Amino acid sequence: MINKIKKNIQSELNDVVFVSSDKFYWAPELKTIYYDKKSSGNKADLALLHEIGHAKLNHKSYSSDFNLIQMEVDAWEEAKNIARKIGIKIDINHIEDCLDSYRDWIAKRSECPTCGIRNLQLSSLKGYSCYNCHSKWKVTPSRFCRPYRTTV
Repeated sequence: MINKIKKNIQSELNDVVFVSSDKFYWAPELKTIYYDKKSSGNKADLALLHEIGHAKLNHKSYSSDFNLIQMEVDAWEEAKNIARKIGIKIDINHIEDCLDSYRDWIAKRSECPTCGIRNLQLSSLKGYSCYNCHSKWKVTPSRFCRPYRTTV
């Protein structure tokens, strides 16, 4: 089904390249969608549609944790639109599971290392400040690594 999806969408994304890989992701700086050619089934189709969603929406980088989750939601919404057009069944539970992984990541990053209260990010990727105990901490901007928190 991955080849069918690529064929159906290629005309809309004529400046985007599809490259087989061992995982699915969108590389905006290269205008490249990487896809796992060994994957198959509905989850693989949805993963590719999701990355196509990022490409169609021209997602580049995120400025805050909230901005990242919003981009993920938007990419899934775009994936659902594309899927409807080309007749692919949407597994809403899979989408929610994927979004939950981001929600869990943000919850860990936002938890005060001193008192355990969850807080909002100050601004951009600058870090957090606890409204309860006034601790400050920074987190790595990477969404692919464990959410280490370093107090400042």
